[in-house]
Amino acid sequence: MAVFVALGAFLMTLVGGWVAQRVTDRRHLVLGLAGGLMLGVVGLDLLPEAVEAAGERVFGVPAALLLFVGGFLLAHLVERLLAVRQAAHGAIESSAAAPGASTRGGGRETRGRVPQVGLTAAAAMVGHSLMDGVALGAAFQIGGGMGAAVALAVITHDFADGFNTYTVTSLYGNARRKALAMLFADALAPMVGAATTLLFTLPEEFLGCYLGFFGGALLYLAAAEILPEAHHAHPARSTLLCTVVGVAFIWLVVGIAD
Repeated sequence: MAVFVALGAFLMTLVGGWVAQRVTDRRHLVLGLAGGLMLGVVGLDLLPEAVEAAGERVFGVPAALLLFVGGFLLAHLVERLLAVRQAAHGAIESSAAAPGASTRGGGRETRGRVPQVGLTAAAAMVGHSLMDGVALGAAFQIGGGMGAAVALAVITHDFADGFNTYTVTSLYGNARRKALAMLFADALAPMVGAATTLLFTLPEEFLGCYLGFFGGALLYLAAAEILPEAHHAHPARSTLLCTVVGVAFIWLVVGIAD
């Protein structure tokens, strides 16, 4: 039953990625919505679940929150290291241009975007979707009611996962085929995760710690990369509205699931 329900998550993830592709002429709105969805997923879904599941405290602080901060710092460190490495190899176009010249006319402005960061972030989201499938299978092992509630949450917010996976991958300058490959991987992950629960069950504490760590990395991408990029060229109220709508959508999903 869990694998069959995960098929709905597969389709919803593809729908989210398709929407992200179709609105390229309103890129700032897409990024604003993606940032809001990611912020909502972290603050209203992942972090509360992580704190509740992990349980234990380490020197007075919940383990999930420590890993949340660790995930944020690791994402920042990885991006900085990759950016420095790219700069050392002359990949960043900046001072090589003539004084007063702009990269916006003849080519796309890179602003130091590192494709590997986008792929790493998308891979982390695939891992999160895999854990969604595991949680779905475990919920159905507990009972039909629990399984239905988790299924509603997973299927609905997998739209946001697909949307964000394609957006993050392409935002960092990766080719469209790579963004599509990560999208399909993200779509398949819940089905694979649900299937694994037929063989074994992951400890709840491990799941909580993972969610905390992933939430920190996801928050860094939303706050330090996606939202600033959304407002860079189009600091419009409509962009801010899309961000608020993204957060509100996740709040609605969490409320319905409870």
